[in-house]
Amino acid sequence: MELEVRHLRVLCAIAETGSLHKAARQLGMSQPSLTTQLRRIENSLGAELFARGRTGCRPTPLGRSVLSRARPLVDQMATLITEARAAAARTDGPLLRVGSTASRALPGWLRRLRQGLTGTDIALHMDVSANALLRSLAAGQLDVAFVHEVEGCPLRVPDGLLARVLVEREPQFVALARDHPAAALPVVELTDLAEDRWMVDPTVDGEWDGLRRVLGEAGIDPPLLHGDYHTAASLIALGEAVAPCQPTSLPREDMAIRPLRDDPLAVRLLLYAREEALLDPLYADLAEAYREAAHRAAPYRRWLRHHGMSVGAGMMTA
Repeated sequence: MELEVRHLRVLCAIAETGSLHKAARQLGMSQPSLTTQLRRIENSLGAELFARGRTGCRPTPLGRSVLSRARPLVDQMATLITEARAAAARTDGPLLRVGSTASRALPGWLRRLRQGLTGTDIALHMDVSANALLRSLAAGQLDVAFVHEVEGCPLRVPDGLLARVLVEREPQFVALARDHPAAALPVVELTDLAEDRWMVDPTVDGEWDGLRRVLGEAGIDPPLLHGDYHTAASLIALGEAVAPCQPTSLPREDMAIRPLRDDPLAVRLLLYAREEALLDPLYADLAEAYREAAHRAAPYRRWLRHHGMSVGAGMMTA
């Protein structure tokens, strides 16, 4: 069997959802059909790409290697389709192609861009992989990319890209069930979560390596689950897992957001573009949107106040 883009979409969906059932639902097909499709793909390559277990599917070493090649191809095909449809639908007006990893600042940024760039169509491309977005930007498939870089896991930045640092070191908080004993604490120690199952999305660049390093440095070795953060939210609310989260995350009735002692997990937030003239005005809008999101999240607001910091012009300052 010769592999096609549709087969690569299957692999990416399974990796993204961590489950054959959820991947089948996302792709609009039955689980038996997806299982058969996966078996044919694996047979054509001569080895298993996913290890199946009670907690779902996670990529094997070969699977991770295949996914690292498959994702850019799927991304490029999605970009091609998006741009072709946008070109067919719009008039002769300008188009701004925005790429982004997940961020609570994104809705406010897009709102400001639409208000400030009257007559410009804005196309959004989301991806869990910052490196994939930077490759698309360098290839001319995006105009700007807002990404995060996990501390200790540098991004692979193609030549020719210009950057603005939005936040040099954004602490990562932890999400846990509202009735978790540690949720009663204003600040959580990593050792308070040593017996919990930690959930991490291995498809997000640097997240797996960054978390494993920090847990190792704390001298704890808790069980780790692999899956996307939408799945994590359900497990966290049930008390089945805890997970790192953005400090701008908003608490829920069934979920608490708490800072970690000494902020061992952190990311750097960056905006990339190929043109200086484009970068500066977009950065100003993004900075305002991030400030708005930071002050909306009470746990982050308290953290900033406790550390004597503010978010001014998008940068955390003392």
